[in-house]
Amino acid sequence: MPGKVAIAIGAHPDDIEFYMAGTLLMLKRAGYETHYLTLANGNCGSAQYNAAMTRSIRGTEARAAAKILGAHFHPSITNDLEVIYSLELLRPLAAIIREVKPRIVLTHSPQDYMEDHMNTSRLAVTAAFTRGMPNFKTAPARPAADYEVTVYHAMTHGLCDQLRRHIVPGAFVNTTSAHKTQLKALEAHKSQQAWLDVSQGLNSFLLAVEDMSLAVGRLSRRFKHAEGWRRHLHFGFCEPEADPLGQALGNDYLVNEAYERSLETGS
Repeated sequence: MPGKVAIAIGAHPDDIEFYMAGTLLMLKRAGYETHYLTLANGNCGSAQYNAAMTRSIRGTEARAAAKILGAHFHPSITNDLEVIYSLELLRPLAAIIREVKPRIVLTHSPQDYMEDHMNTSRLAVTAAFTRGMPNFKTAPARPAADYEVTVYHAMTHGLCDQLRRHIVPGAFVNTTSAHKTQLKALEAHKSQQAWLDVSQGLNSFLLAVEDMSLAVGRLSRRFKHAEGWRRHLHFGFCEPEADPLGQALGNDYLVNEAYERSLETGS
């Protein structure tokens, strides 16, 4: 059985800092061993440098950010815009899952504004699902182990899906006490400030995270800064009521009762 281990799986360098780092820091404080993995290496994230140089710069920045977060760093396994739901990526990601043996997987929403995020979500879910399947071969080979894992999906940028429909969190994590460290980790991605301003109109990506965490905090009606999460269906992963994130964080975790009622009524 796994111990208190959590892994954040993002699409690109800085995605973890945008959507998951506050929660990862809170789990670290709760005694969890934490891991940091972005599937893509960020090689397309520059109009100034070529792909090889950009990949190198962003890898260095991601390592620095993981160090600030106190998380074990795992190298990326593909290029930007090449995060495809495929065996080529599933096998190495499943190997990492089997090696780390997380009890908690934090990853992107299944609905998001870009394909790399959504495919990362799909790959993370399937990799966790295959953890106990000895007939599924990973690369490199890692032994299967059957244990409980719970997958949590982060909020999206703008708090809506790719069709502009509002997404409601199923639970909130109070990240107020971790917010400064989260911003410090985001600041490590220095190459992205001007690039995101130009390519995606984020103005200042530090302000974007500030605004998002305050917006989710307001949705919680309790916390100043918060990250929102939706729990993946339990079949093949864990017991129906398993919620290790809530168990770990106690009063810094708030279930959205309105969301839970909507699941019960199907509305």
